[in-house]
Amino acid sequence: MRLTARVDYALRAAAGLAAAAAKGEPVTSEQLARTQEIPGKFLEHILNQLRRAGLVRSQRGPVGGYWLARPPEEISLADIIRAVDGPLLGVRGERPEDVGYEGAARSLQEVWIALRASERQILETVTLRHVVAGPLPAAVQRLTADERAWVRVGQT
Repeated sequence: MRLTARVDYALRAAAGLAAAAAKGEPVTSEQLARTQEIPGKFLEHILNQLRRAGLVRSQRGPVGGYWLARPPEEISLADIIRAVDGPLLGVRGERPEDVGYEGAARSLQEVWIALRASERQILETVTLRHVVAGPLPAAVQRLTADERAWVRVGQT
């Protein structure tokens, strides 16, 4: 899985909003851009995508800004990724269940389905509350506790 800059920025912006959620005050895009080191114009586009997806609310004016539309524990990382980048896993722009192979490559479809299921197990379980306040879910902690998870292999 390759995470785009847009996904990285969206997750960081959402984490910033989650951290501010306890105060109940909106955060300006300028504050988010500065604290999360995200280019301002790029951030505005991302915040609009998150707003259209119902994950973020906004208010204009002198006391305006952005805040989460739901509590941080109700917003998964998968929700954010889908809002800015579409489905978690695609094969040539199609969903894995819509891609078929013949002959020697027939099993690839099942591999793509399994890969998507693995991504979902993590990304749909980890919420913004986990990211900001911790701890991460036990399954994620187990994966990162395995030293092999930290070893670079080939180009990954």
